[in-house]
Amino acid sequence: MDMRQLFQMGQQMQEKMTEAQAELEAMEVAGNAGGGMVRVTVDGRGDVKQLSVDPTVVSPDDVEMLEDLLLAALRDAQKKAREAQESKMKSVAGGLTGGLPLPFKLPGF
Repeated sequence: MDMRQLFQMGQQMQEKMTEAQAELEAMEVAGNAGGGMVRVTVDGRGDVKQLSVDPTVVSPDDVEMLEDLLLAALRDAQKKAREAQESKMKSVAGGLTGGLPLPFKLPGF
């Protein structure tokens, strides 16, 4: 592979990365806790977009339970977003290299 080909491959990778990042930003992933009583929606990057709480879990006597449910739903949503990121980045890298391993590790792959 000559330098020109390497440069073209780098440009293609940059374009694909930009597209992948835009797709992840537009993606929505939901995490749930308490059988769906608490739901957190994040984008593909893990940024919180929406939060909903079933009114039946709101009790002034048990704020700790609600806090636990919120954290569980947030962690579930962020885990799903990380999995989506990993899948998207692997598909971008695999598509550009034809599935061949690169001689070095790229961040995010």
